[in-house]
Amino acid sequence: MDGGGGGGAGGATVGVRIHNSRRLPDFLQSVNLKYVKLGYHYLISNLLTLCLVPIMVIIIIEASQMNPDDVRQLWLHLQYNLVSVIICSAFLVFGSTVYIMTRPRPVYLVDYSCYRAPDSLKAPYDRFMEHSRLTGDFDESSLEFQRKILERSGLGDETYVPEAMHSIPPQPSMRAAREEAEQVMFGALDNLFANTNVKPKEIGVLVVNCSLFNPTPSLSAMIVNKYKLRGNIRSFNLGGMGCSAGVIAVDLAKDMLQVHRNTYAVVVSTENITQNWYFGNKKSMLIPNCLFRVGGAAVLLSNKTGDRRRAKYKLVHVVRTHKGADDKAFHCVYQEQDNVGKTGVSLSKDLMAIAGGALKTNITTLGPLVLPISEQLLFFATLVIKKLFKKNVKPYIPDFKLAFDHFCIHAGGRAVIDELEKNLQLLPSHVEASRMTLHRFGNTSSSSIWYELAYTEAKGRMRRGHRVWQIAFGSGFKCNSAVWEALRNVKPSQNGPWADCIDRYPVKVVS
Repeated sequence: MDGGGGGGAGGATVGVRIHNSRRLPDFLQSVNLKYVKLGYHYLISNLLTLCLVPIMVIIIIEASQMNPDDVRQLWLHLQYNLVSVIICSAFLVFGSTVYIMTRPRPVYLVDYSCYRAPDSLKAPYDRFMEHSRLTGDFDESSLEFQRKILERSGLGDETYVPEAMHSIPPQPSMRAAREEAEQVMFGALDNLFANTNVKPKEIGVLVVNCSLFNPTPSLSAMIVNKYKLRGNIRSFNLGGMGCSAGVIAVDLAKDMLQVHRNTYAVVVSTENITQNWYFGNKKSMLIPNCLFRVGGAAVLLSNKTGDRRRAKYKLVHVVRTHKGADDKAFHCVYQEQDNVGKTGVSLSKDLMAIAGGALKTNITTLGPLVLPISEQLLFFATLVIKKLFKKNVKPYIPDFKLAFDHFCIHAGGRAVIDELEKNLQLLPSHVEASRMTLHRFGNTSSSSIWYELAYTEAKGRMRRGHRVWQIAFGSGFKCNSAVWEALRNVKPSQNGPWADCIDRYPVKVVS
Protein backbone atom coordinates (compact mmCIF):
# COMPACT_ATOMS: atom_id res chain seq x y z
CA MET A 1 0.00 0.00 0.00
CA ASP A 2 2.71 2.44 0.87
CA GLY A 3 4.63 2.36 -2.39
CA GLY A 4 2.40 3.13 -5.33
CA GLY A 5 0.21 5.22 -3.10
CA GLY A 6 3.26 7.33 -2.58
CA GLY A 7 3.78 7.97 -6.26
CA GLY A 8 0.12 8.23 -7.12
CA ALA A 9 -0.88 10.09 -4.02
CA GLY A 10 1.79 12.66 -4.47
CA GLY A 11 0.54 13.25 -7.97
CA ALA A 12 -3.05 13.53 -6.78
CA THR A 13 -2.22 16.52 -4.59
CA VAL A 14 -0.81 18.66 -7.38
CA GLY A 15 -3.90 20.83 -7.52
CA VAL A 16 -4.37 20.95 -3.77
CA ARG A 17 -1.19 22.21 -2.17
CA ILE A 18 2.15 22.14 -3.91
CA HIS A 19 2.43 22.61 -7.67
CA ASN A 20 6.02 22.65 -8.87
CA SER A 21 7.79 20.25 -6.51
CA ARG A 22 5.29 17.46 -7.11
CA ARG A 23 5.41 17.33 -10.89
CA LEU A 24 7.28 14.48 -12.45
CA PRO A 25 10.59 15.84 -13.79
CA ASP A 26 11.36 15.57 -17.50
CA PHE A 27 13.71 12.69 -16.79
CA LEU A 28 14.34 11.82 -20.43
CA GLN A 29 16.13 15.16 -20.87
CA SER A 30 18.87 14.27 -18.38
CA VAL A 31 20.09 10.75 -19.07
CA ASN A 32 22.91 9.22 -17.05
CA LEU A 33 25.39 7.25 -19.16
CA LYS A 34 25.99 4.61 -16.46
CA TYR A 35 22.42 3.37 -16.73
CA VAL A 36 22.76 3.03 -20.49
CA LYS A 37 25.89 0.96 -19.83
CA LEU A 38 23.90 -1.24 -17.46
CA GLY A 39 21.32 -1.92 -20.14
CA TYR A 40 24.03 -2.83 -22.66
CA HIS A 41 25.64 -5.07 -20.03
CA TYR A 42 22.41 -7.05 -19.85
CA LEU A 43 22.43 -7.27 -23.63
CA ILE A 44 26.04 -8.44 -23.92
CA SER A 45 25.47 -11.05 -21.22
CA ASN A 46 23.63 -12.98 -23.95
CA LEU A 47 26.55 -12.58 -26.37
CA LEU A 48 26.98 -16.34 -26.87
CA THR A 49 23.44 -16.61 -28.17
CA LEU A 50 23.87 -13.57 -30.39
CA CYS A 51 27.05 -15.07 -31.92
CA LEU A 52 25.75 -18.61 -32.42
CA VAL A 53 22.58 -17.60 -34.22
CA PRO A 54 24.28 -15.90 -37.24
CA ILE A 55 26.87 -18.72 -37.44
CA MET A 56 24.09 -21.29 -37.65
CA VAL A 57 22.29 -19.22 -40.27
CA ILE A 58 25.45 -19.04 -42.42
CA ILE A 59 25.99 -22.81 -42.11
CA ILE A 60 22.40 -23.53 -43.14
CA ILE A 61 22.63 -21.18 -46.13
CA GLU A 62 25.90 -22.75 -47.30
CA ALA A 63 24.54 -26.28 -46.85
CA SER A 64 21.40 -25.46 -48.85
CA GLN A 65 23.58 -24.45 -51.84
CA MET A 66 25.58 -27.72 -51.97
CA ASN A 67 24.86 -30.34 -54.64
CA PRO A 68 25.45 -34.13 -54.27
CA ASP A 69 28.99 -33.88 -55.72
CA ASP A 70 29.92 -31.23 -53.17
CA VAL A 71 28.65 -33.45 -50.37
CA ARG A 72 30.64 -36.45 -51.68
CA GLN A 73 33.84 -34.38 -51.95
CA LEU A 74 33.33 -33.07 -48.43
CA TRP A 75 32.92 -36.63 -47.11
CA LEU A 76 36.11 -37.78 -48.83
CA HIS A 77 37.97 -34.77 -47.44
CA LEU A 78 36.78 -35.51 -43.92
CA GLN A 79 37.86 -39.14 -44.17
CA TYR A 80 41.47 -37.97 -44.55
CA ASN A 81 41.23 -35.35 -41.82
CA LEU A 82 40.04 -37.41 -38.86
CA VAL A 83 41.81 -35.21 -36.31
CA SER A 84 40.11 -32.09 -37.64
CA VAL A 85 36.75 -33.84 -37.52
CA ILE A 86 37.25 -34.89 -33.90
CA ILE A 87 38.36 -31.40 -32.86
CA CYS A 88 35.44 -29.76 -34.65
CA SER A 89 32.97 -32.25 -33.18
CA ALA A 90 34.33 -31.72 -29.69
CA PHE A 91 34.09 -27.98 -30.13
CA LEU A 92 30.48 -28.24 -31.34
CA VAL A 93 29.51 -30.57 -28.50
CA PHE A 94 31.17 -28.33 -25.92
CA GLY A 95 29.60 -25.18 -27.35
CA SER A 96 26.16 -26.77 -27.54
CA THR A 97 26.44 -28.04 -23.96
CA VAL A 98 27.47 -24.63 -22.64
CA TYR A 99 24.63 -22.97 -24.54
CA ILE A 100 22.01 -25.43 -23.29
CA MET A 101 23.25 -25.27 -19.69
CA THR A 102 23.54 -21.48 -19.50
CA ARG A 103 20.55 -20.27 -21.47
CA PRO A 104 17.65 -19.10 -19.31
CA ARG A 105 14.60 -21.31 -19.32
CA PRO A 106 11.50 -19.66 -20.72
CA VAL A 107 8.90 -18.63 -18.17
CA TYR A 108 5.30 -18.71 -19.35
CA LEU A 109 2.31 -16.90 -17.90
CA VAL A 110 -0.41 -19.53 -18.17
CA ASP A 111 -3.20 -17.34 -16.79
CA TYR A 112 -4.02 -14.90 -14.00
CA SER A 113 -7.06 -13.81 -12.03
CA CYS A 114 -8.02 -10.46 -10.51
CA TYR A 115 -10.30 -10.30 -7.48
CA ARG A 116 -13.56 -8.38 -7.70
CA ALA A 117 -15.27 -7.61 -4.41
CA PRO A 118 -19.05 -7.92 -3.92
CA ASP A 119 -21.20 -4.90 -4.66
CA SER A 120 -21.96 -4.50 -0.95
CA LEU A 121 -18.39 -3.20 -0.47
CA LYS A 122 -18.64 -0.39 -3.01
CA ALA A 123 -17.72 3.06 -1.68
CA PRO A 124 -19.30 5.83 -3.76
CA TYR A 125 -17.93 9.33 -3.31
CA ASP A 126 -20.87 10.63 -1.22
CA ARG A 127 -20.91 7.60 1.08
CA PHE A 128 -17.16 7.83 1.58
CA MET A 129 -17.35 11.47 2.65
CA GLU A 130 -20.38 10.87 4.87
CA HIS A 131 -18.67 7.98 6.67
CA SER A 132 -15.50 10.03 7.10
CA ARG A 133 -17.57 12.78 8.73
CA LEU A 134 -19.51 10.40 10.98
CA THR A 135 -16.39 8.74 12.40
CA GLY A 136 -15.63 11.92 14.31
CA ASP A 137 -11.88 11.48 13.82
CA PHE A 138 -11.41 14.17 11.16
CA ASP A 139 -11.66 17.92 11.62
CA GLU A 140 -13.25 20.18 8.99
CA SER A 141 -9.91 20.97 7.38
CA SER A 142 -9.12 17.28 6.92
CA LEU A 143 -12.58 16.54 5.51
CA GLU A 144 -12.21 19.36 2.99
CA PHE A 145 -8.76 18.10 2.07
CA GLN A 146 -10.11 14.59 1.43
CA ARG A 147 -12.94 16.02 -0.65
CA LYS A 148 -10.48 17.84 -2.91
CA ILE A 149 -8.28 14.77 -3.23
CA LEU A 150 -11.26 12.64 -4.29
CA GLU A 151 -12.37 15.23 -6.84
CA ARG A 152 -8.97 15.14 -8.52
CA SER A 153 -8.16 11.47 -7.96
CA GLY A 154 -9.67 9.94 -11.08
CA LEU A 155 -11.59 7.36 -9.00
CA GLY A 156 -15.18 6.49 -9.87
CA ASP A 157 -18.10 5.51 -7.65
CA GLU A 158 -17.65 1.73 -7.92
CA THR A 159 -14.40 1.15 -6.04
CA TYR A 160 -14.37 -1.06 -2.94
CA VAL A 161 -13.32 -0.64 0.69
CA PRO A 162 -13.23 -3.52 3.20
CA GLU A 163 -16.17 -4.54 5.39
CA ALA A 164 -14.67 -3.02 8.56
CA MET A 165 -14.62 0.44 6.95
CA HIS A 166 -18.37 0.31 6.19
CA SER A 167 -19.22 0.16 9.87
CA ILE A 168 -19.87 3.35 11.84
CA PRO A 169 -17.64 3.70 13.69
CA PRO A 170 -15.12 1.65 11.66
CA GLN A 171 -14.06 -1.60 13.31
CA PRO A 172 -10.49 -2.41 12.24
CA SER A 173 -9.10 -5.48 13.97
CA MET A 174 -6.69 -8.33 13.35
CA ARG A 175 -9.63 -10.65 12.71
CA ALA A 176 -11.18 -8.27 10.17
CA ALA A 177 -7.80 -7.82 8.45
CA ARG A 178 -7.39 -11.58 8.17
CA GLU A 179 -10.89 -11.85 6.71
CA GLU A 180 -10.10 -9.21 4.10
CA ALA A 181 -6.86 -10.99 3.16
CA GLU A 182 -8.64 -14.35 2.88
CA GLN A 183 -11.48 -12.96 0.75
CA VAL A 184 -9.09 -11.32 -1.70
CA MET A 185 -6.41 -14.01 -1.95
CA PHE A 186 -8.72 -17.03 -1.91
CA GLY A 187 -11.17 -15.35 -4.29
CA ALA A 188 -8.44 -14.75 -6.87
CA LEU A 189 -6.88 -18.22 -6.38
CA ASP A 190 -10.20 -20.09 -6.61
CA ASN A 191 -10.89 -18.48 -9.96
CA LEU A 192 -7.31 -19.09 -11.16
CA PHE A 193 -7.39 -22.81 -10.34
CA ALA A 194 -10.83 -23.15 -11.94
CA ASN A 195 -9.74 -21.45 -15.17
CA THR A 196 -6.46 -23.35 -15.55
CA ASN A 197 -7.50 -26.80 -14.25
CA VAL A 198 -4.26 -26.87 -12.25
CA LYS A 199 -4.47 -28.69 -8.95
CA PRO A 200 -3.02 -26.95 -5.87
CA LYS A 201 -0.77 -29.96 -5.24
CA GLU A 202 1.00 -29.24 -8.55
CA ILE A 203 2.30 -25.88 -7.34
CA GLY A 204 6.02 -25.95 -6.56
CA VAL A 205 6.68 -22.26 -5.82
CA LEU A 206 4.48 -19.72 -4.01
CA VAL A 207 5.30 -16.01 -3.69
CA VAL A 208 2.94 -13.65 -1.84
CA ASN A 209 3.46 -9.90 -1.55
CA CYS A 210 1.56 -7.55 0.74
CA SER A 211 3.22 -4.43 2.02
CA LEU A 212 1.51 -3.42 5.27
CA PHE A 213 -0.17 -6.53 6.65
CA ASN A 214 2.19 -9.30 7.71
CA PRO A 215 0.56 -11.54 10.34
CA THR A 216 1.93 -14.69 11.94
CA PRO A 217 1.54 -17.26 10.44
CA SER A 218 2.26 -15.46 7.19
CA LEU A 219 -0.11 -14.85 4.29
CA SER A 220 1.72 -17.48 2.26
CA ALA A 221 1.16 -19.96 5.12
CA MET A 222 -2.56 -19.09 5.05
CA ILE A 223 -2.65 -20.12 1.39
CA VAL A 224 -0.70 -23.31 2.06
CA ASN A 225 -3.17 -24.20 4.82
CA LYS A 226 -6.27 -23.35 2.78
CA TYR A 227 -5.31 -25.32 -0.33
CA LYS A 228 -3.26 -28.02 1.43
CA LEU A 229 -0.23 -27.37 -0.74
CA ARG A 230 2.56 -29.95 -0.68
CA GLY A 231 5.08 -30.04 2.14
CA ASN A 232 8.15 -29.28 0.02
CA ILE A 233 6.72 -26.14 -1.59
CA ARG A 234 9.11 -23.18 -1.84
CA SER A 235 7.03 -20.39 -0.28
CA PHE A 236 7.97 -16.74 0.16
CA ASN A 237 6.22 -13.82 1.84
CA LEU A 238 7.31 -10.32 0.76
CA GLY A 239 6.38 -7.45 3.07
CA GLY A 240 6.98 -3.70 3.18
CA MET A 241 8.00 -3.44 -0.49
CA GLY A 242 5.26 -1.14 -1.73
CA CYS A 243 3.27 -1.10 -4.95
CA SER A 244 6.15 -2.31 -7.12
CA ALA A 245 6.33 -5.61 -5.22
CA GLY A 246 4.21 -7.38 -7.83
CA VAL A 247 7.06 -7.19 -10.33
CA ILE A 248 9.54 -8.18 -7.60
CA ALA A 249 7.42 -11.25 -6.84
CA VAL A 250 7.39 -12.20 -10.54
CA ASP A 251 11.17 -11.78 -10.68
CA LEU A 252 11.63 -14.04 -7.63
CA ALA A 253 9.30 -16.67 -9.10
CA LYS A 254 11.21 -16.48 -12.39
CA ASP A 255 14.51 -17.13 -10.59
CA MET A 256 13.01 -20.09 -8.76
CA LEU A 257 11.73 -21.53 -12.04
CA GLN A 258 15.27 -21.36 -13.42
CA VAL A 259 16.39 -23.71 -10.65
CA HIS A 260 13.45 -26.08 -10.23
CA ARG A 261 12.47 -27.94 -13.38
CA ASN A 262 9.03 -28.84 -14.66
CA THR A 263 6.93 -27.01 -12.10
CA TYR A 264 4.41 -24.22 -11.55
CA ALA A 265 4.82 -21.00 -9.59
CA VAL A 266 1.96 -18.93 -8.20
CA VAL A 267 2.36 -15.23 -7.44
CA VAL A 268 -0.26 -13.52 -5.27
CA SER A 269 -0.16 -9.71 -5.13
CA THR A 270 -2.43 -7.79 -2.77
CA GLU A 271 -2.67 -5.08 -0.14
CA ASN A 272 -4.65 -4.90 3.09
CA ILE A 273 -6.58 -1.79 4.06
CA THR A 274 -8.47 -2.82 7.21
CA GLN A 275 -5.75 -2.12 9.77
CA ASN A 276 -3.99 0.57 7.76
CA TRP A 277 -6.69 3.23 7.52
CA TYR A 278 -5.48 6.52 8.94
CA PHE A 279 -7.75 8.20 11.51
CA GLY A 280 -5.74 11.38 12.08
CA ASN A 281 -5.52 14.87 10.63
CA LYS A 282 -2.02 15.03 9.14
CA LYS A 283 -2.56 15.94 5.50
CA SER A 284 0.33 13.94 4.05
CA MET A 285 -1.02 10.80 5.73
CA LEU A 286 -4.66 11.24 4.61
CA ILE A 287 -4.04 10.72 0.90
CA PRO A 288 -3.87 6.88 0.97
CA ASN A 289 -7.39 6.78 2.49
CA CYS A 290 -8.69 8.48 -0.63
CA LEU A 291 -6.86 6.37 -3.21
CA PHE A 292 -6.34 2.81 -1.96
CA ARG A 293 -9.08 0.27 -2.50
CA VAL A 294 -9.62 -3.48 -2.15
CA GLY A 295 -8.00 -5.64 -4.83
CA GLY A 296 -5.62 -8.47 -5.53
CA ALA A 297 -4.36 -10.79 -8.25
CA ALA A 298 -3.11 -14.37 -8.56
CA VAL A 299 -0.74 -15.30 -11.41
CA LEU A 300 0.20 -18.80 -12.61
CA LEU A 301 3.70 -19.12 -14.10
CA SER A 302 5.24 -22.25 -15.60
CA ASN A 303 8.56 -23.48 -17.00
CA LYS A 304 6.99 -26.56 -18.59
CA THR A 305 7.60 -26.76 -22.34
CA GLY A 306 4.14 -28.21 -22.89
CA ASP A 307 2.49 -25.15 -21.34
CA ARG A 308 3.65 -22.89 -24.16
CA ARG A 309 0.68 -24.01 -26.26
CA ARG A 310 -1.89 -22.78 -23.75
CA ALA A 311 0.01 -19.95 -22.08
CA LYS A 312 -0.98 -16.35 -22.68
CA TYR A 313 2.45 -14.70 -22.42
CA LYS A 314 6.16 -15.34 -22.16
CA LEU A 315 8.28 -13.30 -19.75
CA VAL A 316 10.91 -11.39 -21.74
CA HIS A 317 12.63 -9.01 -19.29
CA VAL A 318 12.49 -7.82 -15.70
CA VAL A 319 14.44 -4.66 -14.80
CA ARG A 320 14.53 -3.50 -11.18
CA THR A 321 15.74 -0.14 -9.86
CA HIS A 322 16.32 0.63 -6.16
CA LYS A 323 17.09 4.14 -4.86
CA GLY A 324 17.11 3.20 -1.17
CA ALA A 325 20.76 4.20 -0.70
CA ASP A 326 19.64 7.83 -0.88
CA ASP A 327 18.16 9.08 2.41
CA LYS A 328 15.53 11.27 0.74
CA ALA A 329 14.38 8.38 -1.44
CA PHE A 330 14.28 6.05 1.56
CA HIS A 331 12.08 8.39 3.62
CA CYS A 332 9.80 9.76 0.88
CA VAL A 333 7.11 7.13 1.58
CA TYR A 334 7.34 6.31 5.26
CA GLN A 335 5.06 4.53 7.70
CA GLU A 336 5.07 6.34 11.04
CA GLN A 337 2.96 7.79 13.83
CA ASP A 338 1.70 11.37 13.82
CA ASN A 339 2.04 13.74 16.77
CA VAL A 340 -0.91 12.14 18.58
CA GLY A 341 0.28 8.56 18.06
CA LYS A 342 -1.93 7.54 15.13
CA THR A 343 -0.20 5.38 12.51
CA GLY A 344 -0.24 6.08 8.79
CA VAL A 345 1.92 6.39 5.70
CA SER A 346 3.52 9.81 5.28
CA LEU A 347 4.36 11.18 1.84
CA SER A 348 7.25 13.57 1.32
CA LYS A 349 6.94 16.69 -0.82
CA ASP A 350 10.01 15.43 -2.74
CA LEU A 351 8.27 12.22 -3.75
CA MET A 352 7.53 13.15 -7.37
CA ALA A 353 11.11 14.23 -8.04
CA ILE A 354 12.40 11.00 -6.50
CA ALA A 355 9.92 8.95 -8.52
CA GLY A 356 11.13 10.70 -11.66
CA GLY A 357 14.74 9.81 -10.90
CA ALA A 358 13.86 6.15 -10.32
CA LEU A 359 11.83 6.03 -13.53
CA LYS A 360 14.68 7.61 -15.48
CA THR A 361 17.13 5.02 -14.22
CA ASN A 362 14.76 2.16 -14.97
CA ILE A 363 13.79 3.09 -18.51
CA THR A 364 17.36 4.04 -19.43
CA THR A 365 18.46 0.57 -18.36
CA LEU A 366 15.52 -1.07 -20.11
CA GLY A 367 16.00 0.83 -23.39
CA PRO A 368 18.93 -1.19 -24.85
CA LEU A 369 17.02 -4.40 -24.17
CA VAL A 370 13.82 -3.51 -25.99
CA LEU A 371 14.30 -0.61 -28.39
CA PRO A 372 14.93 -1.21 -32.10
CA ILE A 373 18.54 -0.77 -33.24
CA SER A 374 17.64 2.41 -35.14
CA GLU A 375 16.33 4.04 -31.96
CA GLN A 376 19.34 2.90 -29.95
CA LEU A 377 21.82 4.30 -32.45
CA LEU A 378 20.13 7.69 -32.58
CA PHE A 379 19.84 7.84 -28.80
CA PHE A 380 23.40 6.67 -28.17
CA ALA A 381 24.93 8.97 -30.82
CA THR A 382 23.38 12.11 -29.35
CA LEU A 383 24.39 11.00 -25.85
CA VAL A 384 28.03 10.42 -26.86
CA ILE A 385 28.23 13.76 -28.70
CA LYS A 386 26.93 15.56 -25.65
CA LYS A 387 29.31 13.75 -23.26
CA LEU A 388 32.49 13.89 -25.36
CA PHE A 389 32.21 17.24 -27.05
CA LYS A 390 30.31 19.05 -24.29
CA LYS A 391 27.93 20.43 -26.86
CA ASN A 392 24.49 21.61 -25.92
CA VAL A 393 22.80 18.85 -27.89
CA LYS A 394 19.25 18.02 -26.96
CA PRO A 395 19.12 14.27 -26.19
CA TYR A 396 17.18 12.15 -28.61
CA ILE A 397 14.10 10.81 -26.84
CA PRO A 398 13.58 7.16 -27.81
CA ASP A 399 10.14 6.22 -29.03
CA PHE A 400 9.03 3.45 -26.69
CA LYS A 401 5.90 3.01 -28.79
CA LEU A 402 8.17 1.20 -31.27
CA ALA A 403 9.14 -1.31 -28.56
CA PHE A 404 5.77 -1.91 -26.89
CA ASP A 405 2.21 -2.36 -28.07
CA HIS A 406 0.59 -1.98 -24.66
CA PHE A 407 1.48 -0.08 -21.49
CA CYS A 408 0.39 -1.04 -17.96
CA ILE A 409 1.41 1.94 -15.83
CA HIS A 410 0.66 1.42 -12.14
CA ALA A 411 -2.61 3.18 -11.35
CA GLY A 412 -1.24 5.06 -8.37
CA GLY A 413 -2.91 8.36 -9.17
CA ARG A 414 -4.17 10.34 -12.12
CA ALA A 415 -1.38 12.93 -12.12
CA VAL A 416 1.37 10.31 -12.38
CA ILE A 417 -0.37 8.71 -15.36
CA ASP A 418 -0.63 12.18 -16.92
CA GLU A 419 3.07 12.86 -16.43
CA LEU A 420 4.20 9.50 -17.80
CA GLU A 421 1.97 9.98 -20.82
CA LYS A 422 3.65 13.32 -21.43
CA ASN A 423 7.26 12.30 -20.74
CA LEU A 424 7.14 9.07 -22.74
CA GLN A 425 5.18 10.79 -25.53
CA LEU A 426 2.38 8.26 -25.34
CA LEU A 427 -1.05 8.52 -26.92
CA PRO A 428 -4.27 8.56 -24.85
CA SER A 429 -4.96 5.01 -26.05
CA HIS A 430 -1.70 3.81 -24.47
CA VAL A 431 -2.72 4.96 -20.98
CA GLU A 432 -6.40 4.12 -21.30
CA ALA A 433 -6.04 0.85 -19.37
CA SER A 434 -4.34 2.64 -16.47
CA ARG A 435 -6.90 5.45 -16.31
CA MET A 436 -9.88 3.13 -16.48
CA THR A 437 -8.43 0.79 -13.85
CA LEU A 438 -7.95 3.74 -11.52
CA HIS A 439 -11.53 4.84 -12.21
CA ARG A 440 -13.15 1.42 -11.75
CA PHE A 441 -11.01 -0.18 -9.00
CA GLY A 442 -8.92 2.65 -7.52
CA ASN A 443 -5.30 2.12 -6.49
CA THR A 444 -5.09 -1.60 -5.72
CA SER A 445 -1.36 -1.35 -5.06
CA SER A 446 0.83 -4.07 -6.58
CA SER A 447 -2.10 -5.80 -8.30
CA SER A 448 -3.15 -2.78 -10.39
CA ILE A 449 -0.95 -3.75 -13.36
CA TRP A 450 -2.94 -7.00 -13.68
CA TYR A 451 -6.30 -5.22 -13.73
CA GLU A 452 -4.85 -3.07 -16.52
CA LEU A 453 -3.71 -6.09 -18.50
CA ALA A 454 -7.17 -7.64 -18.02
CA TYR A 455 -8.71 -4.44 -19.40
CA THR A 456 -6.65 -4.70 -22.59
CA GLU A 457 -7.67 -8.33 -23.02
CA ALA A 458 -11.34 -7.57 -22.35
CA LYS A 459 -11.22 -4.96 -25.11
CA GLY A 460 -9.91 -7.63 -27.53
CA ARG A 461 -6.72 -5.71 -28.30
CA MET A 462 -4.07 -8.29 -27.42
CA ARG A 463 -2.64 -10.03 -30.49
CA ARG A 464 0.05 -12.65 -30.93
CA GLY A 465 3.51 -11.10 -30.81
CA HIS A 466 2.38 -7.96 -29.00
CA ARG A 467 4.68 -6.75 -26.26
CA VAL A 468 3.41 -5.44 -22.92
CA TRP A 469 5.30 -3.15 -20.56
CA GLN A 470 4.26 -3.31 -16.91
CA ILE A 471 5.86 -0.56 -14.84
CA ALA A 472 5.31 0.05 -11.14
CA PHE A 473 6.96 2.01 -8.35
CA GLY A 474 6.89 1.91 -4.58
CA SER A 475 8.44 2.75 -1.24
CA GLY A 476 12.12 2.33 -0.76
CA PHE A 477 12.19 3.99 -3.39
CA LYS A 478 11.83 1.46 -6.21
CA CYS A 479 10.81 1.39 -9.85
CA ASN A 480 10.40 -2.00 -11.54
CA SER A 481 9.50 -3.11 -15.06
CA ALA A 482 8.32 -6.40 -16.55
CA VAL A 483 8.07 -7.06 -20.28
CA TRP A 484 5.78 -9.79 -21.63
CA GLU A 485 5.20 -11.12 -25.14
CA ALA A 486 1.79 -12.46 -26.16
CA LEU A 487 2.01 -16.03 -27.47
CA ARG A 488 -1.42 -15.92 -29.11
CA ASN A 489 -4.42 -13.69 -29.63
CA VAL A 490 -5.42 -13.39 -25.98
CA LYS A 491 -9.03 -13.55 -24.90
CA PRO A 492 -10.23 -12.55 -21.43
CA SER A 493 -10.40 -15.34 -18.86
CA GLN A 494 -13.63 -16.54 -17.30
CA ASN A 495 -15.03 -14.36 -14.52
CA GLY A 496 -12.58 -11.55 -15.27
CA PRO A 497 -12.80 -8.28 -13.33
CA TRP A 498 -14.20 -6.42 -16.34
CA ALA A 499 -16.72 -9.07 -17.42
CA ASP A 500 -19.87 -7.12 -16.52
CA CYS A 501 -18.69 -3.57 -17.20
CA ILE A 502 -16.22 -3.48 -20.11
CA ASP A 503 -18.90 -2.20 -22.50
CA ARG A 504 -19.23 0.95 -20.35
CA TYR A 505 -15.57 1.80 -20.75
CA PRO A 506 -13.72 3.96 -21.52
CA VAL A 507 -15.48 6.71 -19.62
CA LYS A 508 -14.59 10.38 -19.50
CA VAL A 509 -12.85 11.26 -16.25
CA VAL A 510 -13.85 14.68 -14.92
CA SER A 511 -10.89 17.03 -14.40
